[in-house]
Formats: sequence, structure tokens, C-alpha cells
Amino acid sequence: MRLNNFPLIKERRLKVGVVGCGRISKNHFGSILQYPEELELAAVCDIDGDALKRTAAEYNVQGYTELKGMLTHEALDLVVLCTPSGIHPSQAVLAAAHGVHVVSEKPMATRYKYGLRMVEACDEAGVRLFVVKQNRRNATLQLLKRAIDEKRFGAIKMVHLNVFWTRPQDYYDYGQGWRGTWEFDGGAFMNQASHYVDLVEWLIGPVDRVQAMMSTTRDIEAEDTGVVNIKWRSGALGSMAVTMLTYPKNLEGSITILGETGSVKVGGVAVNEIQTWDFADQRDYDTEVKSANYETTSVYGFGHPLYYRNVIDVMRGNAEPETDGREGLKSLEFLTAVYMAARDGSSVGLPLHF
Repeated sequence: MRLNNFPLIKERRLKVGVVGCGRISKNHFGSILQYPEELELAAVCDIDGDALKRTAAEYNVQGYTELKGMLTHEALDLVVLCTPSGIHPSQAVLAAAHGVHVVSEKPMATRYKYGLRMVEACDEAGVRLFVVKQNRRNATLQLLKRAIDEKRFGAIKMVHLNVFWTRPQDYYDYGQGWRGTWEFDGGAFMNQASHYVDLVEWLIGPVDRVQAMMSTTRDIEAEDTGVVNIKWRSGALGSMAVTMLTYPKNLEGSITILGETGSVKVGGVAVNEIQTWDFADQRDYDTEVKSANYETTSVYGFGHPLYYRNVIDVMRGNAEPETDGREGLKSLEFLTAVYMAARDGSSVGLPLHF
């Protein structure tokens, strides 16, 4: 049963514990520090002793090698999961059992059933489950979303997404061997392209069916390259091309939408540049297109602080979550269908029946 009456915290700072002190955690630490009157970084957790000691010292907080210990000894409001994706479900369930709200990095899990268990556990415990989809907060994509919601494209006919990035072998070799594994990480679609997978439904709508082909060049279990054909329930057709083999550096993260009365391409290295913006009509916010573009050397963009703003507002009772566990499940179901289609050489319809 979905719970709607979550406890609110209005009169004090929210106490936050971060689990995992690796690559993505820096975006979370930086975002937390941007809201000193709203958030308090109370503790960090990592099984890597050196990383834990370094991070705890940098932020002057208590460090824990086990999540259970952190949950037991710290009166936390939020726990942020920056750990390998395959570990998120067990950690979310544990946090929920301690009455602590959960912020999970993408993807929320590597299996749909495990993601569903996260949602159920948080519902049963009466705590929030947030799934980080910070790209939605990009100024470029906010403008695109507005144009779609206002039906400026007319009927959308064709959609294409590219994720042409690079992850060398040493990227996968780093991190105790979990990267590129089916159980803990998934492949290019599940991990690196996860935010672009989120755009498939958030922008265009429910998917009817998919076809897919994938290949693996790096010394990993999962795919590093793949293509997907997509048919939406609206009748729109499209595709998605993803590779981590681009030479010599990340090249493009883009989405192109073609409709009856509009054509837009948002590109750059991480959907940070509106490169085409053509509509049959004009709106006042069309003048914001150039100012929405921004320079970035990181594929993460700058959406994490804005994502935390929504988390704070939700916990205060002033907003609804932009991406909760159920939103995260939509991407996970799509990914499951894509992997099934690639494995079986078939066309897979959605929704899936588990």
C-alpha cells in the first residue's frame, strides 16, 4: 500500500549520512554543503578504510565501516546511497527498518524485483525513497520539458538519444572488481546511460515495445555498447545508441525530438547545449534558450544541488518528490525489457509481467 502521510521535519536541520565515499559522492557532499541552514552532514560510511578516514577528516564527521553501525549510533533523517548499484536494495531496506529516509543514486537497483523491494520496504516503514535523476534539473531539459508539456511539437514522430562516452579498461578495473558486473553495476545502459534512459519516459511517455542489440569489448561481464529501437504508446518511433568506447574522450550526450510542428536537439557532452530549437509558434521563454546552455567537463552536470533542494522541500512538506522510488522503477522496467530483447533477439512489450 502506498503511504502518503510521511512525517515532516520543519524545525531543524536534516541530519544526513552518506554511504560510499567514491567517485559520485563528491557531488553529494558539495550539494549538502550548499544548504548549511537546511542540512547537516552527520556521518559517512565506507568499507575502504583509507577512503573513509580521508573523507571523515575532510568533512570533520564520524566515520563508519558498516551501515548498521552508522544507523544505530547516529540519529539520521536521511541516508544517501553512493555505493555500487547492486548493494542499494539491501542498504535501503536496512535504512527503512531504522526509520531513516533514503536517497539512492542511479540506478536504484540492478534487478527490477530488488528495486520493487526497496519501494515496498520504504512504504512499509513510512519513509521516503528518493532516486537521484539530477539531469531533469538541467536548464536545457527544463525548457524542453516545458515545450513538450505545452504540446509545441504537435504529435511527436521521431526521437533519438546518443550517449557517446568513454570508459577505459582501468575505469572498470578500479573499485574492487564490481564495475561492469551484472550483479553490482550493469553495463553502459544500466549505469552510464541511466539518466538518458530516464528521459525516454519522462519526456516522451510510456513505451510500447523495444528491440535491442549489444556488444562487449572491454574485459567486463556486461555491455559497453548497444543500440535500442523504441516504439512509444503514442505512436512515436525512436532509438538510442550508447557506447563507452568513444576515442579519446566523452563526445556527446544528446536527445533529438522531431514533431509535426517542432524540432529540437539538446546535445553537448551531457545534454548541456540546446543546438536546435525550431517551432511553428513562438513563446516568451524562447529567448532563454541561449542562457540555458552551459559549459561542463563532467557528465554529471550541475543538477545535484537542485535535486537536494527538492528533497529538502519534500521533507518540509512544501513539495512532492520529483523522482521517488516509483519513478526509478520506470527506468528499471525499461532497462529490463531492453536486456531481455538483446538476450533473446526479440521484440519485448511493456509493461512487463513478472
